[in-house]
Amino acid sequence: MAITFRQLQVFVAVARERTLTAAAATLFLTKPAVSIALAELEKQCGRTLFDRHRNRLYLNDQGRRLLPMADELLARSEAIEQLFDNDALGGHLHIGASYTIGHQLLPALLRDFRVESGHRDQRITIANSASICTALEAFELDVGMIEGRVAGERFHVLPWRRDRMLVAASRDHPLAALGPVAVERLAEYAWLLREPGSGTREQFMRFIAPRLPQWELSLEINSAEAIINAAAAGLGLTCLSALEARHALRDGRLVEIELDLDMTREFSLVLHRDKYRSPLIERFVEFCRQRGEADAPP
Repeated sequence: MAITFRQLQVFVAVARERTLTAAAATLFLTKPAVSIALAELEKQCGRTLFDRHRNRLYLNDQGRRLLPMADELLARSEAIEQLFDNDALGGHLHIGASYTIGHQLLPALLRDFRVESGHRDQRITIANSASICTALEAFELDVGMIEGRVAGERFHVLPWRRDRMLVAASRDHPLAALGPVAVERLAEYAWLLREPGSGTREQFMRFIAPRLPQWELSLEINSAEAIINAAAAGLGLTCLSALEARHALRDGRLVEIELDLDMTREFSLVLHRDKYRSPLIERFVEFCRQRGEADAPP
């Protein structure tokens, strides 16, 4: 068997993009060249690696077995190319972050990492926690930074730092001037919530929903800023991170509803257990962990 480096590049690109056309574009190859390389790889392996459905390709069991090894070989090759480059960290780092982390924490964190490490080649994907885990599972990301809980043995989850959730409303809301409020009273008002799959929605379902006899969804929005503006406009209560709410609380657009309820959650660093951890990935994870220990909870 003589599997080539190019065939593995094509295989990984097709696994990530799921179409020959998109894979060809990422590799700067023609679609026929990608098709031929993939066919040759499957012929040499003696089995198909993808299920075909409506011009899209999905990894089958054999393909999922090959993906971690192919991904590791490509990552090690990239590291070798940078090995003697003045001891600089080499390679490309693709970070996936949930919305709160991506908007509120990652920019300053990445700035400091660049200063500390000298590494500049990063790419950021911001999505909800469920989408980040899906991308990690497909080896599309090197590390995930999420606010939701993670299930499954395929992930290695590292607690990172803590965050506080709160309930907020417009300053004209009937609950705004009452002082401490019993949680059960929140059932009387409509809610503005993030979409299912987001860590913020998960925390509402964990901390608040079980304590309400019933609750009404006013709007579902996949943007924290849009939810803040909707709440400030008087469209309902919302449950969100203190990090996301801090500016709106400071300028008076929102008011925190005082509750006798501890809503502390944990942010996590997530890696796929089968993914090769290059020196760059290890350095970034350790940097994040050190910063997480140094930063006090909001």
